[in-house]
Amino acid sequence: MSFAPLLSAPPVVQIHAAAALGAFGLGAYQMASRKGMRGHRRAGWLWVVLMGVVALSSLGIVSSRPWIGPFGPIHALSALTLMTLPIAVIHARRGRIAGHRRAMMLLFFIGLVLTGAFTLIPGRLMHQVVFGSSIGLGT
Repeated sequence: MSFAPLLSAPPVVQIHAAAALGAFGLGAYQMASRKGMRGHRRAGWLWVVLMGVVALSSLGIVSSRPWIGPFGPIHALSALTLMTLPIAVIHARRGRIAGHRRAMMLLFFIGLVLTGAFTLIPGRLMHQVVFGSSIGLGT
């Protein structure tokens, strides 16, 4: 593992990766912890902010496979995240816990786990960080 590729990446990529890693760790903690308590709510607000940073910062990362302008299909998940976050919060505030849970788990598993797995494809930056090599398929 070498952080050199990430440290030499543009600041928006560094911010995106740091927020995603933070959101992943905090999200895993949230799912394992007791729900509804003050700590869960505070950590949840931090998670919402981190996910917002992940989604917004991704819009500053140009796609290697443009779809609409500089945006690729993965950017559609950023839009989905930015739409789902307030819905999930509204569900919780109105006591619709099942809807809140579904929305948050969707964001965690699709927005972090699935997309995070795609970052480990050979040739991508995080593949270089984790495995220390690049095959040259683009970033």
